[in-house]
Amino acid sequence: MKKIFTTLAIMLGVCSLASAQTKNQNEFDVSVGYGLAYVTANQTYGSGTGHIGGVNFAVSADHYLNESWSIRAKVMYDPKGWGNSYLQLQGKTVTGVYYSLNYITLPVTASWHFGKEHEWYVNAGPYVGFLTKASEDYNNSDLKSSFNSVDMGADLGLGLKLPISNKLKFFIEYDGQLGVSNILAHDSSGAQNQRSALNVGIKF
Repeated sequence: MKKIFTTLAIMLGVCSLASAQTKNQNEFDVSVGYGLAYVTANQTYGSGTGHIGGVNFAVSADHYLNESWSIRAKVMYDPKGWGNSYLQLQGKTVTGVYYSLNYITLPVTASWHFGKEHEWYVNAGPYVGFLTKASEDYNNSDLKSSFNSVDMGADLGLGLKLPISNKLKFFIEYDGQLGVSNILAHDSSGAQNQRSALNVGIKF
């Protein structure tokens, strides 16, 4: 946990320093959204085909290279997991179990801004996520030791910015993540996180 907060502090410090040195070339935003997550099929924790929903929060910074391109760094609280699974408990199989995985995720993406006023944008790049909590809803057991502490994959997004004032913009963004790393610590079945989310926020 200490490493996670140290990483967050460093990223926010870099963003602040970049803003001071390259005035008018940076854009910051805060957002909230709702996501649906699942994992690819595996035999250890169930089929993994059911979705689980959760609210995410994010802050990010765009450093503009020119009018059309920017590099975006984001820090987000990112709930993932899967539902309609099963649990083996004292020789009994419990069905309909939901597994919750909470991450602090750090995507770094290249963004292309287009449209008449460059109001549309698409972004793509890698992400790394740090697991903060893992549990299932049947008895709220702590399952963090059963999962790898780091999740990696690709982040893809599409967004629209709408001016509110000279300095503020409202935005809506669809964001998807495709995991490429195995999330299970003691299983080689290759279960991977998959997540999509719709977010709204303010850019300044």
